[in-house]
Amino acid sequence: MMNKERFNEVWSEHFETLKLYVPIVAKVHGKHHPEFHEVRRLYDVIEKKTEESGQEAPNLVEEFSQLQDITNNYTVPDDVCESYEAVYKMLKELDDSYQG
Repeated sequence: MMNKERFNEVWSEHFETLKLYVPIVAKVHGKHHPEFHEVRRLYDVIEKKTEESGQEAPNLVEEFSQLQDITNNYTVPDDVCESYEAVYKMLKELDDSYQG
């Protein structure tokens, strides 16, 4: 069950960095890691749903499930930069906080 307070805390902690890193990583690594374009799309959905939810808990079960599949449970590829790795780490923390 979602821990809204913990999720909001992690979201607040990582939001600005993710907003900056996700588009850059997609641009830099998207050619060799086309799956990251789907990661970006799902991140955009998570951002939109979280912002629109206001005081309610956003329903992100499907988005996190898809992220887990696409990223092989947030496994960082060997040939990527620290920013790519940081995005996966932050998304995993969000996912973990969402799962409770």
